[in-house]
Amino acid sequence: MIKFCTKFVTKYLTINKYIMKKTVLMSVMFLLTLLFSCASQPYVDQKTFDELMSSNQFTFMAKRANPTNFDVINVINALPNANSARMLDLDYGYTVVIKEKEIEVNLPYFGRMFNPSYDTSKNSYNFTSKDFTLSKVQNKKGNWVYTINPKDVSNIRVLYIEVFKNGNAYLSIDSNDRQAISYDGYIMKNEIKKETK
Repeated sequence: MIKFCTKFVTKYLTINKYIMKKTVLMSVMFLLTLLFSCASQPYVDQKTFDELMSSNQFTFMAKRANPTNFDVINVINALPNANSARMLDLDYGYTVVIKEKEIEVNLPYFGRMFNPSYDTSKNSYNFTSKDFTLSKVQNKKGNWVYTINPKDVSNIRVLYIEVFKNGNAYLSIDSNDRQAISYDGYIMKNEIKKETK
């Protein structure tokens, strides 16, 4: 009886090792495939990307906010099911729209303000600038870096937008009246607003 049990356990463990190795290998392959497919997912095709970069007119669609204030980060991490990446996922519709003669910014703000307002619309980044300077350079990696200085908005020093080759983008805003914040997102064509009659 003992001999039978020993043979059974040995055979069972040998089969399970094979199954376990195969399962682990398949899991790793699935995970790598998923990661690479997500990382290389282009938001715009190459032709559209080239058109947007040459015209300097596009929409930055924010997907995540990255606050730098540790009080905000501690609150985020204290929430149930919070990730520790210090990022806040945003709803669709928070944008920076760059046009030929104006820039429209509509982004939420998370962090410390030095001059808060009772008007909550002034506590977020919600403004239109018609007097601004825009410059762009291409860095060593081939990404385009835009520097935008609005002259008619008193509390904004500069907006930096780095646009990657696949359409992903990173926005950083430097202000006079609050701590810096950055956003992750992607670029897309400007929406043409239909006139209502």
